[in-house]
Amino acid sequence: MTSTSLSAPARAKHWRPPSFSARFVPVWRRNLLVWRKLAFASVLGNIADPLLYMLALGYGIGALIGDVGGMPYIAFIGTGMVCQSAMFTASFEGMYSAFSRMHMQRTWDAIINAPIALDDVVLAEWIWCATKALMSTIAILLVLMALGYGRTPLAVAILPIGFLIGLVFGAFGLLMNALAPGYDFFTYFFTLVLTPMLLLSGVYFPVEQLPAWLQGIAGVLPLKHAIDLARPLMLGRVPDGIALHVAVLAAYAFAAFYVALALTRRRLLK
Repeated sequence: MTSTSLSAPARAKHWRPPSFSARFVPVWRRNLLVWRKLAFASVLGNIADPLLYMLALGYGIGALIGDVGGMPYIAFIGTGMVCQSAMFTASFEGMYSAFSRMHMQRTWDAIINAPIALDDVVLAEWIWCATKALMSTIAILLVLMALGYGRTPLAVAILPIGFLIGLVFGAFGLLMNALAPGYDFFTYFFTLVLTPMLLLSGVYFPVEQLPAWLQGIAGVLPLKHAIDLARPLMLGRVPDGIALHVAVLAAYAFAAFYVALALTRRRLLK
């Protein structure tokens, strides 16, 4: 029997369906307890940049252009910043923090030597990414409300959107983590994926201002679908096409997570 025939079943094993248990919860809780020690610095780091951009651009450019999309520009950009912050927070957690736990600190190795499967560890990391995204969503939404915007009961519905954004980009982050030889590798994802998505998804200006071909590209981006859900809620309106937007985000999240899990198995279960 050749080495190729031996390796084929091994490769197929990495792509088997996920097998989860409630044991992922203590792993998620472990991340929470560690985060609590640095909570203030962590929250400040996650929201400082989007908050400064929101205030500077919202009041600076907003004074020149007035309302955009039926809302003051600071509320317009603030809603985009809520989604952007969730995106970056989950991505950072799924890449840099997860890579540290997996490769540098060898925390994952220690955990899977206990009666906890790797699938549960990766699931816990995924849910933790979404939890961190939810935290950043809450923080920036509270700032917007303190400034007098989003004071509508429907604005609370932005919170599960933040969690869903965290699932999407946490999964993408874990996928990159499974491939990364080192921290520098993550720069490709930030430069080639997140930055273009940030500029094309309607964070800073309506997507309708773009050429038709760029609008077509924007229409398939997960951040655009998240913003299309969140921005009407800020105005106290129920968004159009809720099922479509949620379905697109969920499809991105679960597909990316499945690939991330398979690649992580390939990397660690040798």
